[in-house]
Amino acid sequence: MPTHTTLVWDLPTRLFHWLLAGAVAGAVITAKIGGNAMLWHGRLGLFIVGLLGFRLVWGVLGSHTARFARFVRGPAAIRAYLRGHWHGIGHNPLGALSVVAMLLVLCAQAASGLVANDDIAFNGPLYAAVSKELSDALTGWHRRGEWAVLILIGLHLAAVLFYTVVKKEPLLRPMLTGRKPVARPQPATERGGVRALILALAAAGALVWLANGGLLPPPPPPAALDTPAW
Repeated sequence: MPTHTTLVWDLPTRLFHWLLAGAVAGAVITAKIGGNAMLWHGRLGLFIVGLLGFRLVWGVLGSHTARFARFVRGPAAIRAYLRGHWHGIGHNPLGALSVVAMLLVLCAQAASGLVANDDIAFNGPLYAAVSKELSDALTGWHRRGEWAVLILIGLHLAAVLFYTVVKKEPLLRPMLTGRKPVARPQPATERGGVRALILALAAAGALVWLANGGLLPPPPPPAALDTPAW
């Protein structure tokens, strides 16, 4: 029986996880509602862009268990895990595939949403940077990509349920508290420093600024209306 706990997920990683879950849920709901809710859909999309930018930087400079180089492994590690020969904390080699898949799909969704349009009143913030034909094509992929996001979320929830109920390995509590029960004391994991956190936040802010059209020229002023001489 586990008698010790060890820090698995640092606070920035946990905040990213729950903020992303809430933002994706909100984006799906507002897209289904449509109409005026599309304004919030766009805002949530920009928020997701910032979160993804943060995670990509944090995956290089952040804490030990959050780094891609730490948990993304090849086929040999996956086979070892399936045979029960893998032992560690954080993402297992198979779970790492779902993390990478989710990040890639969400990056594609966010990028296509930035130039999407609904032919009525909503245009993505970078709509003016592409042609109407390209925007229409990426809008179609953005709508189809929603199913990929929903499938990955379903698989993620099913995996959490399986590990919790069948394998008796709690996954939810460590993502809330950061700590995981272990059978023996673990060496302290390397944490991301303040400098890494500042760089990740700065990258997220810069990416949101760019995604919101920061480099696009301002729209032309409205044409003056001719008024009668009387």
